[in-house]
Amino acid sequence: MKQSQLKMVLAAMIVALIATMAVAAPVENPHTTSVTKHHTTTKHHHHHHTTSAHHTTTKAHKPKKTTTKAHKHKTTTKVHKSAATTVTPATTATPTPTTSPKPKPGKYGQTGTIVDQNDFCIFLPPTVGGDIAANEDRAVAFCTKANMPGAPGAKVLPKGFIKSAHFSRNTTAGWVQITGRINRSKYRLSPKDGGGQYDMRAPVGASFTGYNAFVQLTEPDAEIYCIRACTTKADCPVNKSTHGCERVLGGDYS
Repeated sequence: MKQSQLKMVLAAMIVALIATMAVAAPVENPHTTSVTKHHTTTKHHHHHHTTSAHHTTTKAHKPKKTTTKAHKHKTTTKVHKSAATTVTPATTATPTPTTSPKPKPGKYGQTGTIVDQNDFCIFLPPTVGGDIAANEDRAVAFCTKANMPGAPGAKVLPKGFIKSAHFSRNTTAGWVQITGRINRSKYRLSPKDGGGQYDMRAPVGASFTGYNAFVQLTEPDAEIYCIRACTTKADCPVNKSTHGCERVLGGDYS
């Protein structure tokens, strides 16, 4: 064999040997390693994301329980119903009456009446010759006639005691009035008696049938008298007892 041919055979054998060694030795594949690492990272990231999402869901679930409890709370509704029940009775309050009270039933011997200038009553001391002012708490009714309706138990005035009687009526205000002159000697009243006032407070329990108030002044020294019975108390002034008939009630004293 020629020398040139021998060189070619040796070269081929070396190449074959190198190739065999390359196949037998493991060679690390950089692409495979990169894929494996990336897959591991992906799994770890996915697991972490799932845990975080589950944790977020658990926190969001707790406020729902608080909302449910607030919904069940009904205290406001109960209080409202109770308040409504408390206010209701106030609508049934009775208004204060604006009209004058009805006159009380007359007491025996302490009730007078005024019909007209012929049929009427006045108050005098219970005994003959009594002082007018001194008997304010004990005076009794005397009428122009016996057994006069509306004056139970009243006495009869001495004959000639009433010298004149002038009747007046105010239909708008609702009062009636008698004024005139007396003969004091017929009941033996003192010429020195300056007189006094009788009204619904004195004598105690005194009244006039059909009226809520009255005022009477008797002046033995001047031999005049006046009496008014009223529906409204303000029309029967009782705070001027020292002013006399002509100033308190006016009227005719002839």
